[in-house]
Amino acid sequence: MMHMLVVITAGLGVVALILRLFSLQIRFENARLDGKVALITGANSGIGKETALDLASRGARVILACRDVEKCEEAATEIRTRVGGATVEVRELDLADTCSIRAFAQRFLREVDHLHILINNAGIMMCPYMKTADGFEMHIGVNHLGHFLLTYLLIGLLKRSAPSRIVVVSSLAHNFGWIRFHDLHSQGSYNSGLAYCQSKLANVLFTRELARRLHGSNVTVNSVHPGTVRSELVRHSTAMSLLFAIFSMFLKTPKEGAQTSAYCAVAEELQSISGKHFSDCAPAFVAPQGRNEETARKLWDVSCELLGIEWD
Repeated sequence: MMHMLVVITAGLGVVALILRLFSLQIRFENARLDGKVALITGANSGIGKETALDLASRGARVILACRDVEKCEEAATEIRTRVGGATVEVRELDLADTCSIRAFAQRFLREVDHLHILINNAGIMMCPYMKTADGFEMHIGVNHLGHFLLTYLLIGLLKRSAPSRIVVVSSLAHNFGWIRFHDLHSQGSYNSGLAYCQSKLANVLFTRELARRLHGSNVTVNSVHPGTVRSELVRHSTAMSLLFAIFSMFLKTPKEGAQTSAYCAVAEELQSISGKHFSDCAPAFVAPQGRNEETARKLWDVSCELLGIEWD
């Protein structure tokens, strides 16, 4: 297990180095978002906060949804300081608890009339074995099921606000993932690296299936690989933290990592593009297991069953 984890983390480090060395300079879009409402999960640090800063600078009303409200308030204050006149709000949301997700959505729908951009950014990476409040393995529970439920609860508002966009933050790690339907919650065996990769593959498959179901609605959904970014995400993994330290000079800053999320949220040329995967503000490779329509539909059905919802 440990050998496999080291191989995966080392592979990601090498790929990150190559991409960092040869990636194109990302251009900034001039699109404005005046009058638009954007919701970003996990926006109190890292690429989430930088994405919020970017959208706020374009004139959007930005709502930060975070578990740590105090830290989220600090991020909102920083954004308001850096962007004069920015409208930035904070809401409490714990994606590891479906009761919290439902309470958040209920309040959100009561207080917010439109939603033009939803960025499913929050995530957890390579943590010790833990379960969510509902008994889901933490990676699949937070990274996939939590955002699945949140999107389900807000999809009506997104449709009424169309044209609107959903951005799902996945990872290059989806290439190493497989959906283990026989043991989705890793109860038989657990490897933190593989659990993370499975959840990132689930993000890609969710994007693909949601795009199919939203066809003709004027609501688009795309997934992104932000790049390998210097952030707090690797705090649970000693091996990954060590690799990040070794390759730190080649890793993206949070601001650089946020660019593809912002690009998918605002670029005019993507207005009708849906179900695709992006990295460095350009279409990116998707692993064969991430293009499997049968797996995507099965994961959709299993997710609905686990969450106790019906989403046709």
